[in-house]
Amino acid sequence: MANAQDLTVGPIFKHFRTLAIPMAIGMVFTTLYNVVDTFYAGMLSTEAQAGLAISFQVFFLVVSFGFGLNSALSALVGKALGEKRAGQAKRIACQGISYAVIASLALAILGVFVGPKLISMISAPGEYRDAGIAYFYLLLLGSPGFLIAFGANGILGAQGDMKSMQRAQIAAFFANLVLNPLLIFGIPGVWEGIGFNGIAASTVISQTGVMLYILRQVIKSDVMVDAQEMVFRPRIKWIWEITQQAIPTAFTMIVMMMAGFVVQYFLKGFGGSAVAAYGVGLRVEQLILLPGFGLTGALLPIVAQNYGAQNFDRVREAVAFCCKAGIALMFVGSLVLWVAAPYLMAIFSDDPEVIRIGAQYLRVDGFILPIYLVLFAMNSLLQALQKPIWTLWIGIFRQAFGVLLFVWLFVSVFNMGTLGVWLGISAAVTLGLVMSILVSARVARDKIGGLMA
Repeated sequence: MANAQDLTVGPIFKHFRTLAIPMAIGMVFTTLYNVVDTFYAGMLSTEAQAGLAISFQVFFLVVSFGFGLNSALSALVGKALGEKRAGQAKRIACQGISYAVIASLALAILGVFVGPKLISMISAPGEYRDAGIAYFYLLLLGSPGFLIAFGANGILGAQGDMKSMQRAQIAAFFANLVLNPLLIFGIPGVWEGIGFNGIAASTVISQTGVMLYILRQVIKSDVMVDAQEMVFRPRIKWIWEITQQAIPTAFTMIVMMMAGFVVQYFLKGFGGSAVAAYGVGLRVEQLILLPGFGLTGALLPIVAQNYGAQNFDRVREAVAFCCKAGIALMFVGSLVLWVAAPYLMAIFSDDPEVIRIGAQYLRVDGFILPIYLVLFAMNSLLQALQKPIWTLWIGIFRQAFGVLLFVWLFVSVFNMGTLGVWLGISAAVTLGLVMSILVSARVARDKIGGLMA
């Protein structure tokens, strides 16, 4: 496997630089991709922005299975590579692609029946709900583009290839930049366009292109050398192995989205401006979190390969480096959000109420960016050590019970308005971090002799 990176040797810093920077750059363009959608929705109306926020919140339940597959295949293939078992790495990769195809079709069908009901639960009757449901139906056509691309990218990530997805995300951003106005507004005198639904159509087209490119890169990669057609036929053993790794991570993302539903439920009582402000604020916050996402995303394959090779000291070194570097970066991000929050919101909306509420959210949540970083690092560690079930339990504790309890307390008991929603989220995240560190320390003690040398 001459082209696959061996992450079990060489300086840890170098591997983080090689993996995290392309991943962070790719995620910059993914977030900018979403920012473009938010910008054009804002050109249409505040209701369109709110509809975009609630529909993508529900569609993310489908996308979450792609994140699960990405983590599962990165951990399983990475461990096999660390153990120098090329044949097993190939089998897992082929089975993972088959798994992604089947899952994407099944989830798209399920989404037709369940999605509109979920959107209705987190929105009030009116224009923004109708827009959100129509947008969601079109997005379902892009389910294979998201799930298969994410799953296949896990195979590339396990080999240390983060650049392929970076290139695909950059290309998708520029495609979306052209397709959005074209499909929304059309061509004057030639075609009228399809309005708000053009944003969804642009997403389907561009993400399908991402899927095709990433699949091509996987087929060309070292892991897939001499792969036979029969290896792609689903086998119960490998499907179960992948499921055990993928489902907990996927459900962790789903629980996170369910917490989003809780937030949306409380926000809808404050009107469409509050819902739109939360959607825009999330986009802005994602941009600031990108360096952290890059670091914690790189941590998973580094730990997976070294865990497979039983280089436990390197596992501990990687976790420590990720946390230290990430916390430093997030402190800078917190300062940026505190100073520039209203100006960042004003880029995407000229509604004064949306700007006010969104800036309030960014300033409160900015204080816990370092907490998010360590929490994400612990999740990557647990996934790489093949104990993703703990990320699910932590997610349920933090997102389901924590967010509901604290948001209800601050909003309904202390009557703190939208500020209470943001404080409730922050309290739940902080409590979740405590649990995450305790669980990770115990798992690390059993698997690698502890988090500390």
